[in-house]
Amino acid sequence: MTPAERTLWAKLRGYRFHGHRFHRQTSIKNYIVDFYCAEKKLILEIDGSIHLFYGKPESDLKRQRYLENLGFKIIRFTNEDIKNSIEMVLLRILAELE
Repeated sequence: MTPAERTLWAKLRGYRFHGHRFHRQTSIKNYIVDFYCAEKKLILEIDGSIHLFYGKPESDLKRQRYLENLGFKIIRFTNEDIKNSIEMVLLRILAELE
């Protein structure tokens, strides 16, 4: 787990985040997602800086469309988002859960 994933997981683990349960590294169809709230069909993805370097945006878009067609909502954050403004990240997640 990356430092950003550890930081976010510490806030989401179990039912810690406003009574919502998140799972980590969950398999959904053909994909493994970083964090997932089944109750709200919400997926959280963390993209590290190296992620963009290796040309992942195109495959991410295909993956995102596939999962959205199944009814999932996907929110992406970068490592820097979590490192520099975890409170803003948590507020964004909370807004999606309400």
